[in-house]
Amino acid sequence: MKEGNKIKNKERKNGFMEGVIILMLSQVIIKIVGLIYKLYLTNREGFGDRGNAIYSSAFQIYALFLTVSSIGVPNAISKLVSSKVAVGDNKGAYRIFKIAFAMFGLLGFVGSSMLFFGANYIANVYLQIPEAELTILALSPSVFLVAIASVLRGYFNGRENLSVTANSQSLEQIFKTIFTIFIVEQIASLSCNNTVLMAGGATLATTLATLFSLVYLYKYFMKRKKEVWQEVISSKVHKKDSVMKVIKSILIVSVPIALCALFSATTKTIDALTVVRILKNIVGETEATLQYGILSGKVDTLITLPFSFNIAFATALVPTVSAAIAKKEMYIAERRIKFSMLVTILIGLPCTICMCMFSNQILNLLFPNASSGAEMLAYASWTIIFVVLTQTINGALQGLGKVNTPVVAFAIGAVIKLVFNILLIPILGVKGAIISSILSHFVSFIICFISLKKNLNISFDLSKFLLKPIIASINMALVSYYIYIKLHLVISSKILLIFSLLIGIIVYVISILMLKILSEEEIFMIPYGQKAYKRIKMRKNDQRLKPSRIKGLRK
Repeated sequence: MKEGNKIKNKERKNGFMEGVIILMLSQVIIKIVGLIYKLYLTNREGFGDRGNAIYSSAFQIYALFLTVSSIGVPNAISKLVSSKVAVGDNKGAYRIFKIAFAMFGLLGFVGSSMLFFGANYIANVYLQIPEAELTILALSPSVFLVAIASVLRGYFNGRENLSVTANSQSLEQIFKTIFTIFIVEQIASLSCNNTVLMAGGATLATTLATLFSLVYLYKYFMKRKKEVWQEVISSKVHKKDSVMKVIKSILIVSVPIALCALFSATTKTIDALTVVRILKNIVGETEATLQYGILSGKVDTLITLPFSFNIAFATALVPTVSAAIAKKEMYIAERRIKFSMLVTILIGLPCTICMCMFSNQILNLLFPNASSGAEMLAYASWTIIFVVLTQTINGALQGLGKVNTPVVAFAIGAVIKLVFNILLIPILGVKGAIISSILSHFVSFIICFISLKKNLNISFDLSKFLLKPIIASINMALVSYYIYIKLHLVISSKILLIFSLLIGIIVYVISILMLKILSEEEIFMIPYGQKAYKRIKMRKNDQRLKPSRIKGLRK
């Protein structure tokens, strides 16, 4: 029993915020490395916005298949496993993992087969971009590979061992970038910069990187299998459920989460199905494809950066809240949800404002050979704050077992997106698709927020959660913009943009501290926050004591 507890402690050694920080650092690596290959592809001769249109359209269909077979899996398995582990039923947790592995492995295989054999029909009929067929074929094996990897990630997340997920995702993105550059360069030299073949090579790199990530997860699992098995056989609390009952439990949690992700992904798929289809009758097929390439290849890439960092809270909240409920410790769940919401606001607001204000400069910095789309980016940036808040609330609702609310919210959001795309694109062009996205995400957020308040009965102080973060964000934006305007004739615009934003970040942090947005307890929740807080407090005390000490010495 002692050995089992030792293993348990080792697996669950990462606290809530430690897990969040690990995932955030992982996402920083993923997005920086991912941005490298995106910049490479967009600026690569022969690829550009047209290549992005082919590449992104195939990815939207792939995302739909991925959603059905695996997107809901990590959080579903994480929730069920953490609930079992919290009450000491490690045998039950392992049984859930085994059944889920077989179940989603089969579902992933079916999804890969459908994507592979239906590639021609999807590209020509649904997307109306025939060149996307090769990219869909190259992506098809990834559905099966990701389904298996998702079960493994969900099991480790449920045991609050989030570093495994973080490492596997980081490795996947690193290999994806390396393979993308290598394969595309080889194809470009052999095919004289054939855009279709280069797009197919880029998606093949995704499949290969997914395979490497799965190999890492499998090797880690096999390395720890003996220890995990020891914990399983030493488990004294166990209620053996039938296979069908376990499958039903998994589906009850995973299907709503998958549907939620499906409707969320649908907003981008709606763009893939409607933007080119509607615009080609107005501006011609070539221009319509280019406009969609700008939206999907550059704008969507940039506005999803904050989403990726914030997803750490949604991922960490599911097992944490589930475990707290299993132990009947609701106060822990409430405290962590409120803290996560606050940090989400502190991440989302400045990103929204700065990306809107510096949209043109950001595109010139990152995409010097294809910098169009500044107006699109400025509009699209306003989706950031609503999406990141909805992400965090969804993690809380899933942990609370209220998995149906996000489904309803995103379903309504998807309907709004489709209706307003049809209405606005003929009038406003691509901007119509962006405005419809803002409306869609706003409505989804409102529905989820009302549900969270209703189920937890927690209050959010307007000053702390809204007014003060807005003031801090405005301070950051004004200082950054002032520095940029004053020095843009003296310093290179690219260097100046980075410098202005760095100064703005410093001002933002100072504003947060001066406005006392974070309480002492919340600072202590941050890794090393307690040590930093004590040092700052000691320095303040020393400064206060200095005049009295000098006066005493004079006497």
